Amino acid sequence: MTTRPPGSLAPDTAQPTSGQPPEQQAGLRAGLKNRHLSMIAIGGVIGAGLFVGSASGIAAAGPGILVSYALVGALVVFVMRMLGEMAAANPTSGSFSAYADRALGRWAGFSIGWLYWFFWVVVLAVEATAGAVILEGWVPAVPQWAWALIVMTVLTATNLASVGSFGEFEFWFAGIKVVAITGFIVLGGLAIFGVLPGSDHAATGFGNLTGHGGFLPNGPGAILTGILLVVFSFMGSEIVTLAAGESSDARRAVAKATRSVIWRVGVFYVGSILVVVALLPWNDPAIEKKGSYVAALDSIGIPHAGEIMNFIVLTAVLSCLNSGLYTASRMAFSLGQRGDAPRSFARTNTRGVPQAAILASVVFGFVAVGFNYLWPDTVFQFLLNSSGAVALFVWLVICFSQLRMRGIILRESPEKLVVRMWLFPYLTWATIAMITFVLLYMLTDDKEGGGRSQVLLSVLVAAVVIAISLVRERARRKDTAETVAPR
Repeated sequence: MTTRPPGSLAPDTAQPTSGQPPEQQAGLRAGLKNRHLSMIAIGGVIGAGLFVGSASGIAAAGPGILVSYALVGALVVFVMRMLGEMAAANPTSGSFSAYADRALGRWAGFSIGWLYWFFWVVVLAVEATAGAVILEGWVPAVPQWAWALIVMTVLTATNLASVGSFGEFEFWFAGIKVVAITGFIVLGGLAIFGVLPGSDHAATGFGNLTGHGGFLPNGPGAILTGILLVVFSFMGSEIVTLAAGESSDARRAVAKATRSVIWRVGVFYVGSILVVVALLPWNDPAIEKKGSYVAALDSIGIPHAGEIMNFIVLTAVLSCLNSGLYTASRMAFSLGQRGDAPRSFARTNTRGVPQAAILASVVFGFVAVGFNYLWPDTVFQFLLNSSGAVALFVWLVICFSQLRMRGIILRESPEKLVVRMWLFPYLTWATIAMITFVLLYMLTDDKEGGGRSQVLLSVLVAAVVIAISLVRERARRKDTAETVAPR
């Protein structure tokens, strides 16, 4: 496979005049409907981490955790705006990996593509185990390992069936999450002002935001600690730009998803956490003991709050598994198309599904699940830590790619610039500075399994992948030079 100039907008497979993504010419099918993409965009930003991880953030920062969520939310909005600019101009299932390939060079597309694949296959193991724990609690006769096997097998079959099956499952999974969190905000809001029928919860207004040691009871520095605790719960918002490659109207879907990310982050994250810290004192022991959402529901007299939340968390876990397997396989498909993975990954079956890419991703996920049961504190902990900072690496690559791609798009296809990053290039550079600051601040978190080990191990894995990519590129150029040399 010959190299191409990093500044070229055109991918290896030329963009067809119909406006369809090139992957659809290579075997993928436009099986995702507009309602699928809309719900993937909405649900992608609501991960299981929001439901199960917010309690630790509230304990660390008090009501000031709202600032942490708002800052990380702004970061995600900026990154998604940059990604939306590139994806609307050239939708592809490789998304930011393909854009890095064109804007920064083959080494960047190869490296971030494989790191992202690695991140999601590790997530498969985490979420399969989390789902198995909940299911075993409901049906203890089935062991935890068997539940993990069952959920992985079912969702693998769903992804293998067709992209439409994935879209339909994700539509309903995401729909349940959206309905649940919307209902929580509405009920909680009524209770805050004492107008919820049948509830004996005292009207607190927003007094709890300042009434227990102030808005920042642990000091301003706790906002930064809160950022470290919540930043990874936002990972997944970029999935819609990968899914756009299998949509019949990809540019419109990407533009719509990018423009709506502000209200999605504002309502689902900041809005729901505001309800929790307004309903309850931030230092209420029930928040850490039961979880923030269960504690809030209990406080307003919602019966069986724990069981309800377990069902919602299970839905979020299954949604993450479903979309994680889809995302990993489509990234592997894109890498295969570009010659950066086995060519079999780029082949599709008669249903337009990249079967080899899906199976390779799920096999690694199964192996990681095995590590979680056999060596949870050694091998699996290494996998977790070495993928922990990949999300931030992805965001950095998106920023640097957009800096280059803006000029390329304007030069070659200015009519495709239907989404624009605000205040370019200043806000792009500001976002880079914010992400870099978070990575550096993580180095101060030296507890076991904390931010420092995550950054250092993730950098180590990234360095190995980059080294492999540079060696491959050097060998590729040597082969190309020998092929074209006169004999």
